[in-house]
Amino acid sequence: MSSIRGELVAETFNYDGGRLVTVYVPPVPAEAVVFAGDGQLISRWGSVLEAADVPPTMIVGTHGLDDEMLRLHEYSPAFDAERFAAHEKFFVEDVRQWARSRFGVALPAERTAVFGVSASGELALAVGLRHPDIYGAVFCASPGAGYRPPAVMPKSLPRAYLVAGTLEPFFLENATRWDVALRGAGADVVMTERAGSHGGAFWREEFPLMVAWAFGRDC
Repeated sequence: MSSIRGELVAETFNYDGGRLVTVYVPPVPAEAVVFAGDGQLISRWGSVLEAADVPPTMIVGTHGLDDEMLRLHEYSPAFDAERFAAHEKFFVEDVRQWARSRFGVALPAERTAVFGVSASGELALAVGLRHPDIYGAVFCASPGAGYRPPAVMPKSLPRAYLVAGTLEPFFLENATRWDVALRGAGADVVMTERAGSHGGAFWREEFPLMVAWAFGRDC
């Protein structure tokens, strides 16, 4: 993409018959990293980070499936626990290890986030709650309702930044539910409502605000 100063690097993995991962590599060494579901979309948001006052941040975007039902089954443990677990292993272990060896990115949890939108927002929440030692922050936009807060929240929780649109009441309700549950469990949470509907521009526009909140601003 000519609009970015960084680089987009794509790699196909053997997982599930071939799965693409696209990485946005900032033009200077990364000081933070965001692992994302729906990577075919989110990895291309490096340009908004370059235009913002945020530390150089790498985006490691694992592509989602076109089949919406299978996508949900990968992203939410509520539908197909076995398929979710297989994708979780791929996302958390294989992709992360590859990013470390390919790009030399081995940052601590406080410089690492997991991000998703809609169904992949459920993935970000599920993976973040399961692996707070790896992902110090969860970025979640307009999550679906398949994965809901567990009755007993984990003792160790990542920080969380939630956003949803005022014109998507179903998804706003889901985000609010997570806000209440995480705050009630003692987590550090930001919950923001933006004017917009599902898939609106506010997802992309909120991303640099999430990064600034989690990783600080450049001096």
